[in-house]
Amino acid sequence: MKISKLQDAPLKDTPHKVDVRPLYDKENAQAIHITLEPGETLKPDITPVDVFFYVLEGSADVRVGEKTLTVEKDSLVESPKDIVHCLSNSSKNTARVLVVKAPKPVKPSKLL
Repeated sequence: MKISKLQDAPLKDTPHKVDVRPLYDKENAQAIHITLEPGETLKPDITPVDVFFYVLEGSADVRVGEKTLTVEKDSLVESPKDIVHCLSNSSKNTARVLVVKAPKPVKPSKLL
């Protein structure tokens, strides 16, 4: 059994310049923890695989396609492959989101 702790996961340097920590990285899927402080946002991107976002804490503004909704804690949002999506935090509290990509992308996401 392998246990991955968030505090032990390395901070990943990304163009988004927010706290991004890979937790699981296998051929069948990737799981990434993202912390968004108030006012932080990810750059919109398009992934070549399906993605889902699970809000662990706070609320996050989730864009999928042309629609953006504020999503509360303990909610899951699906984003099909090849659709623009992004996350932001317009609240006054920290938001934590688990992002899962399945299967693991073999080509990079397209930043917009």
